[in-house]
Amino acid sequence: MDGHSLQEIIPFAAAKYIREIGRGAKAVRSLTKQDTYDVFSAMLAGRVSDLELGALLLAWRFKGESVEELAGMLEAAHETCRPLTLRGDKKILPVIIPSYNGARKQPNLVPLLAMLLVREGIPVLVHGTSAFSNRVTTAMLFKALDLPICSNMQDADIYLTNRQLAFLPIEVLSPNLASMLDKRNMLSLRNSAHTIVKMLQPIGNYIEHEAIRLVNFTHPEYLHTLTEYFSKYPANVLIARGTEGEAVVDARRMVNVLRIENGQQYLVAEAEKGTVNASVDLPSGLDVRATADYIQDVLAGRRDVPKPIAEQVNIITQISRKITT
Repeated sequence: MDGHSLQEIIPFAAAKYIREIGRGAKAVRSLTKQDTYDVFSAMLAGRVSDLELGALLLAWRFKGESVEELAGMLEAAHETCRPLTLRGDKKILPVIIPSYNGARKQPNLVPLLAMLLVREGIPVLVHGTSAFSNRVTTAMLFKALDLPICSNMQDADIYLTNRQLAFLPIEVLSPNLASMLDKRNMLSLRNSAHTIVKMLQPIGNYIEHEAIRLVNFTHPEYLHTLTEYFSKYPANVLIARGTEGEAVVDARRMVNVLRIENGQQYLVAEAEKGTVNASVDLPSGLDVRATADYIQDVLAGRRDVPKPIAEQVNIITQISRKITT
């Protein structure tokens, strides 16, 4: 069987699950955590036919994932992630930054956030997509800044330990999830995998207290789902409205930042009122080189760190170092 188990090669019959989540607005029902785990595992393993896979992706897209469904999906997704071990100071928690959207209108400052944290002695793992049509991705900026992009998991371990910073492409971390993300090119719609990759904790044994996750949302209604999920399941996360779907706060105006740990919620930063501050010194346009030069200028002290990002760095640093205020 070419190294594959019998379970991995047997087609998975998904019709009964499609019937539950695809019934329509009035009759639709969410799956249990276990059923979702079974279905999503099969989807990631390639055991679901193309027709059924498309139906599942679209049904969940229109219905939205419940908390229990997210739990089943995330458990299945973690099982596809290749092992990543961080060796270093156990008193300092590493920070995980997902990066899957890229910049459309505002400069992508995820690398600036990551490098400011590293300057504070915080190990940072950025994972994400390498390319996104017509957008400036974090991977593109890492390359322009000569920062490490990992081609295998061993490199990720080495870079995190020695340089405290690494970018891990999702196709290296989990080829199965990468394949699911690629379905966007076929369907022209996001799917559940785009949500799940932003919730991953890929370090160690996927235990919440092995790292701090930055989890962002774009649509306000999704904040409720994330808050409910991380309040029910063990978590050590910071949730904030992302900048065009990226986990760095808006450089022009602070947003609410919510910390959830052990089922408890703490508002650790409050949103600024009023309009955005258009006078903030930022790179003009989205050009990769201009953004990279701006980041280098900020790190060298030639330009100021935007106040909201400085506040975000301070919050993360205190939590990583387990400082209470």
